[in-house]
Amino acid sequence: MKIVILDTNCANLLSVKCAIEKLGYHPIITNDASTISNANKLLIPGVGSAIGIMKQLSQKKLIQVIQDITCPVLGICLGMQVLSSFSEESNGINMLNIIDTPVKLLDTKHFPLPHTGWNQVIFDNCNHPLFKNILSGSWFYFIHSYAFPIHHYTIAKSFYQEYFSSVIQKNNFFGVQFHPEKSGSNGKKLLLNFLEM
Repeated sequence: MKIVILDTNCANLLSVKCAIEKLGYHPIITNDASTISNANKLLIPGVGSAIGIMKQLSQKKLIQVIQDITCPVLGICLGMQVLSSFSEESNGINMLNIIDTPVKLLDTKHFPLPHTGWNQVIFDNCNHPLFKNILSGSWFYFIHSYAFPIHHYTIAKSFYQEYFSSVIQKNNFFGVQFHPEKSGSNGKKLLLNFLEM
């Protein structure tokens, strides 16, 4: 199985690669369009800014490649947000528009941003294959200020002064707002479930 981690030039590339290797798989990190198109599984990690990741994808001519891909795709944190239609970050930027919903700044009232640390993830469907052997309400590690609101493609949610989408799915595209590679045994299980789907 060809597991590809999209080279978004972000800080968590190696930690995602290491987490997958510990599961017994051998992923490659690349921004080569042909390799990405022929992947069996594609992971899109992201740490940084919406403008930064979209600039990277545009410069590498990968926008259409990702939009057209048919294998299972897992976006992580900013890699999930890139699947949206638009992000409010930095006065607004168009994203990949795979999911026709904008990403918005969390309305946390007096709570600090970014939302950083452990939080519970509540599943809409505990029988979803991505959540196999993981209990609804399990804890995962987050660090973000923007998020998908609850919408049609939400399959799990979390609460930080408001509910937001912590896991989404549209067809072969999945996204997790948390960092599974930093989320201990639950994160390992989720990554393994994605790889074995």
